[in-house]
Amino acid sequence: MGAKMHKFYFIMILLILLPLTLGHFGYKKRDQHTWAQRFKLCAGKLQSPIALSSSKSIPLALPALEMIGYHDLLPFPVTVENNGHSVTLSINHSISRNQSEIPYIFGAILKKGQIYEMESLHFHWGAKNNKGSEHTFNNIRFPMEMHIIHRNAAYSNFSHALNYHDGLSVLGIFFQLQEQDNENLKPILNILNDVKWVNKKTHMNGSITLSSLMPTNTDTFYTYKGSLTVPPCSETVTWIIFSTPVKISYQQMNKFRILSNGEDRLADNYRQLQNIEMRKVFVRRLDPISILKYNISNIDFTNSDFWFWH
Repeated sequence: MGAKMHKFYFIMILLILLPLTLGHFGYKKRDQHTWAQRFKLCAGKLQSPIALSSSKSIPLALPALEMIGYHDLLPFPVTVENNGHSVTLSINHSISRNQSEIPYIFGAILKKGQIYEMESLHFHWGAKNNKGSEHTFNNIRFPMEMHIIHRNAAYSNFSHALNYHDGLSVLGIFFQLQEQDNENLKPILNILNDVKWVNKKTHMNGSITLSSLMPTNTDTFYTYKGSLTVPPCSETVTWIIFSTPVKISYQQMNKFRILSNGEDRLADNYRQLQNIEMRKVFVRRLDPISILKYNISNIDFTNSDFWFWH
């Protein structure tokens, strides 16, 4: 076999393997069914997203979720990227730590003494206004859902945290349509055209706060043990999802739909609902019944009896 033929076969093998090595995956139904073939954790029993129900969730008088640094501008540089699956905002921890405090969370249902530092955030949205969010709430699927990913500060980096059941906490925020623009979203929307094409990235210069992207009511939230909603689907996430949505206009929603995934427009980038299996879902409520039924100070968050039905 000649050198040219060897080169041809090498290129063909590379083209076949490259999508696998880059973690390529698709969102079409037939694609999602194949995730578990290459990412075994995607067939686990603690997968996300799930259908949330106010009537089926267990009320608890949980402490508030404390969000430190959420009112401060995100530390520079903020990288905005179209990775073909979503648009992401991320910070460089090694640089940011020298400038200002990295936003972090604690409290709620997170184990006492643990803090979770913000890693990145991204969005899931639909091609039409009646779909887009990954979780559903009382059978409603919102047009968009934002995830703010936090890493347990006990672990050195994101990859390290993926190996531990308490490695990550993700805040889920729904978006609901209205006629008027949401002025708080403009720093992100104004930069979307710069990352229209797949693998394009740019810097935002830290001109946004996380609190400006949050709902007005963060007192009520739903929480459960789950996974990343994208491969490798690691089951290391404590989900905290707010039932009050953030507003977004029709015109603003359409700006997300100009993005490209390399083959088509980037939209419908949400995972199908997963079976809840034996998991419990809790809702934070400060009513007398919840306070009498559960003594939060005595709860062992590492005990599976707390999180799962047996």
